[in-house]
Amino acid sequence: MDKIRFGLIGGGWRAEFYLRIARALPERFEVSEIYMRDEAKGREAAQIWGVPVTSRLEAFLERRNFDFAVLSLPRAVTPDFLIRLSEAGIPVLTETPPAADLDGLHRLYEAVGPAAQIQVAEQFLFQPMHAARLAIARSGLLGEVSHVQVSAGHGYHGISLIRQLLGVGFEEAEIRGEQITSPLVQGPGRGGWPEEERIVSSAQTIALLRFGERTALFDFTYDQYFSPIRRHRVLVRGDRGEMEGTELRYLRDYRTPVELQLRRVDAGQDGSLLGYYHEGVLAGPDWVYENPFRPGRLSDEEIAIATSLGQMGRYVQGGPSFYSLAEAAQDQYLSLMLEEAVRSGQTVRTERQPWATRQP
Repeated sequence: MDKIRFGLIGGGWRAEFYLRIARALPERFEVSEIYMRDEAKGREAAQIWGVPVTSRLEAFLERRNFDFAVLSLPRAVTPDFLIRLSEAGIPVLTETPPAADLDGLHRLYEAVGPAAQIQVAEQFLFQPMHAARLAIARSGLLGEVSHVQVSAGHGYHGISLIRQLLGVGFEEAEIRGEQITSPLVQGPGRGGWPEEERIVSSAQTIALLRFGERTALFDFTYDQYFSPIRRHRVLVRGDRGEMEGTELRYLRDYRTPVELQLRRVDAGQDGSLLGYYHEGVLAGPDWVYENPFRPGRLSDEEIAIATSLGQMGRYVQGGPSFYSLAEAAQDQYLSLMLEEAVRSGQTVRTERQPWATRQP
């Protein structure tokens, strides 16, 4: 595939992931131009990243010196920009979520419709270990998957993993949940480690989702993103096997159980001179995930975002949708209903939404 050139709208913490990826993989990706409203911050970004920056949106849209635009702005303004870009005929890869609330989702989808060239950068599905688990769940090795437990991402991120692991589309759901708090030694955040030890209150959201006969347990606290003592947990159960974390157990036939370990493989360790990068994930002797960007030195999050960029490059050339606006809207809708179930203490029943009935 030819080099993918994209324009970037936004210059915040999240937008910098795209800039780091392009810097690390210049043969694969190029940021042609950045739009930032703040001129002073734009000048600083241009100096740091060596990319042209403009504070004039119309000029950015008219030049269109890119294959698609990446939208990385606060969720409150994302719908307006998506509508503007769609009206200009510009394909967009937008950050999650596409809108902050249900009214915003409805307004956005009504404005752009199912035919808009919009995909959403839901990176959790492409993180190496999650991608490996999804490949196994979809392979049939576990049989029919009927239950998952996901403690790996907040809101729509966790919901996206639940739906994909279960193979759920736009079915209605019943949700009940609650939030509990517990003390925790404060860990690092985006700015690094705290200067001293402090005990903070950690809020944990737990919810049970029923999609007919298929069920899921959502369990997450935001501390899991940074705390070294709050780890991610994923359980996937089918009628012929299950995955629990990195352990895989299944039946080769009805009386022959097999146990395998999902083993992460990274180069550049134990004296290796290959350089430090992620190779992939093995289940026994078989690769269930291979990093498409090796030997690029990327974190798991950057690998996932780079995967979205690569998929978007193929999409604008006529390739398949990989995480559509409808899919993202459904995950955000379920996340909002989960929050309502926690707030109210009542069982919430979802309803079929417009994006579920107007697929292209």
